[in-house]
Amino acid sequence: MVAALEMYLDTDATRRIRVLWDALESEGVQSLRSLLGHRHRPHVSLAVAPRLDPDAVAEALTGTAVAAPLRLSFQYAGQFVGRVLWLGPTPTSELLAHQAMVHERLTWADVPVSEHYHPGRWVPHCTLSMRVPNTLMAAAVRRCLEVLPVEATVVGAAVVDHARDIARPLT
Repeated sequence: MVAALEMYLDTDATRRIRVLWDALESEGVQSLRSLLGHRHRPHVSLAVAPRLDPDAVAEALTGTAVAAPLRLSFQYAGQFVGRVLWLGPTPTSELLAHQAMVHERLTWADVPVSEHYHPGRWVPHCTLSMRVPNTLMAAAVRRCLEVLPVEATVVGAAVVDHARDIARPLT
């Protein structure tokens, strides 16, 4: 399992992505909705690591608006190796600068972050499914395209580690 620093989306965008999760489930694709006892919320992760100490993260980000009211415009669907399906927001200069600033603050505080979440390598995304069966990928992508675009505003943030039952809100 992994821990993450997640940014949460406004009510309308959250509802639309949850409806997409349900549509994927109806196609036979396990979505984040059904993982870990329904604890996932639609989100964009700024940092991921095998473990994150919520106190260390909070201290490193003191004075930083982690949940800055960024506007996100989800315009496309993507796939990572391993059949991970996601929606991608347009990588605006504001979004990339925000993630780079968060990463810099975590680095200064010696909080380790997965290399895939380093600036220049980070791909902003909202995960929909961790393992789409190959035979269902076309149908899953079609479902994604039916809901795009999704406009969102960041309204919250938290350090989460579902395996350790940690969810610490950040401002």
